[in-house]
Amino acid sequence: MEYKNILGFEVNYKTISMLIFLAILPNLLGMINLPTVFGFKIHTFQIAIFLAAAIYGPLGGAISGGIGSMYTAFAMKNPYIAIGNIILGFGAGFFIRRGFGIIQSVLMAYAIQMPWLYLTDVFLAGMPHSLVANIMIALFFSNLVWAAVAKYTHKPLKQVVE
Repeated sequence: MEYKNILGFEVNYKTISMLIFLAILPNLLGMINLPTVFGFKIHTFQIAIFLAAAIYGPLGGAISGGIGSMYTAFAMKNPYIAIGNIILGFGAGFFIRRGFGIIQSVLMAYAIQMPWLYLTDVFLAGMPHSLVANIMIALFFSNLVWAAVAKYTHKPLKQVVE
């Protein structure tokens, strides 16, 4: 019987260590939001999710998105955040593996995540529409910034774990 790698990435000590790091890091980065002159804040947690998606594919993106959202989900008493970030990470990894560029993949994943974010935040978490709209704008620009960073940093990082 031949071994078939169903994970989509090679498993070794460095790879598992890096994936664990990229899964925990968004919890720490979730505490950092950078103010802009436009009145919204750039979130920083996405960089780890996008790096995990670029290096490990949909599974890595989903793991980083889900585990990496635990702090924020508990702090805001909104478990739907974790599922939304699983969608974002999985989607980004899925589209990257299908040959799309990182920025385009992230934007497509974000487009898929948005209905989930809006519906759960407004109707299940009871957040006001205006607040959710501001969050959606902040996430759009944050995703764009960190997708661009991931585009230029994922290859050297991937070489470290190979």
